[in-house]
Amino acid sequence: MIRLGLRANWRQFALLVVVNAFVGAMVGLERAVLPLLAQAEFGLASRAATLSFLVGFGAVKAAANLAAGGLADRVGRKRILVAGWLAGVPVPFLLIWAPSWGWVVFANVLLGINQGLCWSTTVIMKIDLVGPERRGLAMGLNEFAGYVAVSLAALATGYLAAAHGLRPAPFYPGIAFALIGLGLSAFAVRDTAEFAQLEGRRAGGPAPTRSFGQILLLTSWRDRTLFAASQAGLANNLNDGAMWGLLPILLAARGLPLDRIALVAAAYPAVWGATQLATGSLSDRWGRKWMIAGGMWLQAGALALFVIGSDLVAWLSAAVLLGLGTALVYPTLLAAVSDVAHPTWRASAVGVYRLWRDGGYAVGALLAGWCADAWSVPAAVAVVGGVTFASGLIVALVMSETLPRPEPAP
Repeated sequence: MIRLGLRANWRQFALLVVVNAFVGAMVGLERAVLPLLAQAEFGLASRAATLSFLVGFGAVKAAANLAAGGLADRVGRKRILVAGWLAGVPVPFLLIWAPSWGWVVFANVLLGINQGLCWSTTVIMKIDLVGPERRGLAMGLNEFAGYVAVSLAALATGYLAAAHGLRPAPFYPGIAFALIGLGLSAFAVRDTAEFAQLEGRRAGGPAPTRSFGQILLLTSWRDRTLFAASQAGLANNLNDGAMWGLLPILLAARGLPLDRIALVAAAYPAVWGATQLATGSLSDRWGRKWMIAGGMWLQAGALALFVIGSDLVAWLSAAVLLGLGTALVYPTLLAAVSDVAHPTWRASAVGVYRLWRDGGYAVGALLAGWCADAWSVPAAVAVVGGVTFASGLIVALVMSETLPRPEPAP
């Protein structure tokens, strides 16, 4: 007999938390090292060329999110999770042996598939297990595991690079991350589609039938709350992608050594991950809308501090504020989308939301690279901060509060 709820399904939920930690660790391999590798080993001077790995990563991850949401409703969650890990296994080997920057870009295409399929699926599976209650807490736990792992991997690779060089040592841990994640997903994780079907039956009335095109339009534009969530997700990952690509370059240009760059680069996802345990749960009590708008504005302020700061204390403070602002936004947006979407098409709606959100990586890389080449790296960070502030304003003006939960959209 299946039952909805975190307590009733805590073993499978905890296993999915562990799996998502390995998903996060895969992307953490690159946070402190890859932009510097582009300059030191491959001789890339253009910021736009340096950030090309993020364009491929973001575009492919966005498409994989969309595919994961739709396929999860049709072929099951577990198959998509395993497929994502199969795409991720070659990534550390390509980063270790890449003879040219094109191979690094290709590795990030595979990483985008891995992240899109695996992270989306673990999100969907946790939402399935917990049911309509405590979704914010569930998403907080999911994102906590993923982004604390991002931070620890970034810190570890930064120190490995400082001690042993930019290649190959920093990428050795990725081999273990990929193989363990694949093994757990293939042999220990169970599919959760039947939990979503149970919740759909409990929602009452006939299950609404929607084509994928209808869900795409509804989540992207027609529903004001889902539109506000989608554009906020895009802006959030736009600034995350820009800082992923530009922060090591910005700090290195200001004379910070590699181990201190790794510390700042790791502080941001560490705070982001750890505080989501609180922010996800708080959104279940305080509501979604103003946590999202406030988080976007806090991120904008942190980006401004990166521009005007002049020492390690200021940059660490900016990283902490950026992490806190992102923690207010990240699990809350997922919970808001889940509040609005009906259980029978929720996985697809989450996939569409994540399409827009992770498309922000590609948009951010293109925008930040162009601005950095045309003006300067600090100017690019300032522009990204302005976009982030404007996104928070859209949330404040357009989004409806989703708590108490509305009737699921028909």
